[in-house]
Amino acid sequence: MAAPCLDDPSLERNFRGHKDAVTSVDFSFNMKQLVSGSMDSCLMIWHMKPHMRAYRFVGHKDAVMCVQFSPSGHLVASGSRDKTVRVWVPNLKGESTVFRAHTGTVRSVHFSNDGQSLVTASDDKTVKVWTVHRQKFLFSFSQHINWVRCAKFSPDGRLIVSASDDKTVKLWDKTSRECVHSFCEHGGFVNYVDFHPSGTCIAAAGTDNTVKLWDVRTNRLLQHYQLHSAVVNALSFHPSGNYLITASSDSTLKILDLMEGRLLYTLHGHLGPATCVAFSRSGELFASGGVDEQVMVWKSNLATDYGDPLKNHRSGGARGYAKSPPEMDFSETSLGIKAQDPIRSPQTDVVTLPPTITNTLEHIVGQLDVLTQTVSILEQRLTLTEDKLKQCLENQQLIMQGKAE
Repeated sequence: MAAPCLDDPSLERNFRGHKDAVTSVDFSFNMKQLVSGSMDSCLMIWHMKPHMRAYRFVGHKDAVMCVQFSPSGHLVASGSRDKTVRVWVPNLKGESTVFRAHTGTVRSVHFSNDGQSLVTASDDKTVKVWTVHRQKFLFSFSQHINWVRCAKFSPDGRLIVSASDDKTVKLWDKTSRECVHSFCEHGGFVNYVDFHPSGTCIAAAGTDNTVKLWDVRTNRLLQHYQLHSAVVNALSFHPSGNYLITASSDSTLKILDLMEGRLLYTLHGHLGPATCVAFSRSGELFASGGVDEQVMVWKSNLATDYGDPLKNHRSGGARGYAKSPPEMDFSETSLGIKAQDPIRSPQTDVVTLPPTITNTLEHIVGQLDVLTQTVSILEQRLTLTEDKLKQCLENQQLIMQGKAE
């Protein structure tokens, strides 16, 4: 039996700052920061400490599809519809390096646990692996026959799992660079996939409204959940491995008890599809994002006993309960707030520059580049002039020596 929950999950914070749908969320390792990506082409770094300013990072030329903190928390990677990956330093300056990673939209970025490698997935049907240092390309997997929505390293870094619109989940061996298995049980596109913290199984979410868990050692289907009434967009394992949270286009988040193979909670908060969800590294919090442009931070209040949740696995379908699992409504309307009224966290102050100042700065940078090039040309000409003067002086000295003789 799973240990009972300490309390019901609760909505702790609500961040507003994006101007379009939120696509991805992730906590830093120390839980002091939260990053979100959006269709508005920006990243936001939110501070969990009250009264701290949020940072808006501008650099991508199109929608930001995915974001993730490095294990150390010193870097943030983002992938975009502009086909590039950026690696940011999550501070006030927001400096980043950029590289053209794919020939299609970059749907997924993920750091290995040692922080040395980065795996990316794209609409160009490939999965690619890079070094984090200098973003050197290492190798790619190209057996998918449709868009690749997601790719993740296993906890030990030996395997990579990918999910695709070709309705398959593929398991790759990083050393041999071969596909070791294809899971083909999904009835629709596979939107998201991730490894269980133990590394022994994977969970995948699909457009067929289901979540499936497989054992990667035996390739056997362990659990199958059909609880949402619309597409499942994302999922996240609790660090204990005992719980799984899902985000769906039916606007709900659902928390599953993997020990019992059943639904624990249904959370209503987003006004429209919930697009992404992620537990913090401790499991104390989880964050979600939606088409409603909101980033929500929740307190999980889940028991943190560490067991083997899949030892006596049960296939979940939310059927045959003596009592229905609780549905909790945290939406604006249920809280007595009009839908058109923005929920603003008084602690959140977004730092961003107006377009006029940005354009002026870009113009100044451009002029500086021109000046740098001009100075470089002048230096080259001066060097040539100096060389010619030296040659003339040497020739003059030779002539004078000849006359003296």
